[in-house]
Amino acid sequence: MRTWCGRHGTAGRLGGDEFVAVVQDLAAVDLDALTTALHRPLPYNGVSLPLAASVGVCRLAELPVPLLTDALAAADAAMYASKGRGRRGSRLSR
Repeated sequence: MRTWCGRHGTAGRLGGDEFVAVVQDLAAVDLDALTTALHRPLPYNGVSLPLAASVGVCRLAELPVPLLTDALAAADAAMYASKGRGRRGSRLSR
């Protein structure tokens, strides 16, 4: 995720298997590339382990007040909505 963010933002681990990427300009990054990268099998000890991820997106401009906590909550809700659609590795924007 750090590579995907590049110079446009930063990535970090929230806890457990939850991660966040905060980017300044969403148009400067490719969300499909992130989803693809998060589904690339992980080679481990001679075995290829399958990976899957759901991605939720929140644009600060769509929030009444651009607070990070509200953005994280909206992105989390979008991620759970994409999971609810039953599509492995889908992405939903809010």
